[in-house]
Amino acid sequence: MTQAKAKFASFEAYLVWSDNPANYREGRFELIDGELVEVPPESGINSTIANRIFFLLVAADIVPLEWVHPGRCEVQVPVLQPQDPANRFPDLVILRPEHLALTQKRLTITLEMAPPQLVAEVLSPGKQNRDRDLIRKREQYAARDIPEYWLVDPEQQTVTILQWQDGNYREVGVFQADDRLISPTFSTLQLTPAQIFQLGTP
Repeated sequence: MTQAKAKFASFEAYLVWSDNPANYREGRFELIDGELVEVPPESGINSTIANRIFFLLVAADIVPLEWVHPGRCEVQVPVLQPQDPANRFPDLVILRPEHLALTQKRLTITLEMAPPQLVAEVLSPGKQNRDRDLIRKREQYAARDIPEYWLVDPEQQTVTILQWQDGNYREVGVFQADDRLISPTFSTLQLTPAQIFQLGTP
């Protein structure tokens, strides 16, 4: 990962700096210990899966198109231990209606705002990458009170759904093949892992 040469005393200082057009940078950056660290691009498979979930949710009229953001929504999260980023870019975010007015200028959900309704991460290969999604992000998203967290695993072809309760996540279920996903937030959801993992099909 490439480190940018900016140093910030707070997340608010980072927001002010990055909102200045003169400081525009391509790519996504996490704020770690006051410094910006570039986030590598997603793999083609991960991006395709996130976009497929986006399409299926919107096509099924589960949520309006403008609520769903694959890979580009920045979420401020609590820093729980050294080297934790102060912001994350989940593979998919479902906003609340009130977020629409708050994100007109910048697609960032700060700690002062209500948390998103749901975030999803597509697990990348490798122990370090998987631990980041399974442990570090899970703890930060729980501390952010995000009601629902999906862990989408292309290797195992499973979707694990977690529900926030009393500061932690409890497992709703691990779904595979033609199982219907059980979403506590979206009870009318009719979606299966088989639909999510049908890569390369029309």
